[in-house]
Amino acid sequence: MTGTGAGAETGAGAGTGAGPLLRVADLHPACRTLGPGSRFVVWVQGCPLNCRGCVSPQWIPANGGTPMAVSALAERIAAEAADGLTLSGGEPFAQAGRLASLVDAVRARRDLSVMSYTGWTLEHLRAHGTPAQRGLLDRLDLLVDGPYVRGRHGDLRWRGSANQRVHHLTERHRGLDAEPDTGAGLQIDLGPGPTVRWAGVPRTPDFRVAFEAALGLTPPAVDGPSTEGDG
Repeated sequence: MTGTGAGAETGAGAGTGAGPLLRVADLHPACRTLGPGSRFVVWVQGCPLNCRGCVSPQWIPANGGTPMAVSALAERIAAEAADGLTLSGGEPFAQAGRLASLVDAVRARRDLSVMSYTGWTLEHLRAHGTPAQRGLLDRLDLLVDGPYVRGRHGDLRWRGSANQRVHHLTERHRGLDAEPDTGAGLQIDLGPGPTVRWAGVPRTPDFRVAFEAALGLTPPAVDGPSTEGDG
């Protein structure tokens, strides 16, 4: 895998009077396919990796997304999340310090399970990650690590290729080890208006291209350059 720990975080900047800002690509308050139970998912904007076959290439550029105050987002997560919080993207560990602040703010209100994705490996983050990245690791219950590798695509629980792993960083979800390692499928949401939204890990490679072609949709444009390059 290529890439190193980020020396400085990408995203929306230090913040405003409302506190630090996250650069957010999308939110889902009740996702059942990206972690155990029904989870509030935060997809961050920006990724310094260039995984071939990334399912969300529009979230790679660091200059997209919407700046959101950590404090306000934490209030919403604490109010709406059912079973936990999942961090995806984009690359969550490119905004590790702000996400660690988000987790702290959420857990000051509710003791929610927290899971994150990353295109780096756990070993890389522990050996070469920044203090902020190691701090985010310390706050997680579950981590799915490793870049997506199209040639190793598989129908696996919460991940897209066989090189990716689910790490239990606490004992909160240890009982899941006994469950079958099979995909959770996709969650399809309709509306508002003439929109279709899906969340989860597709069982087949290039699903998005085929899905959008079948519906006659135009793929979203990728604005601006990648920062170099979890898809």
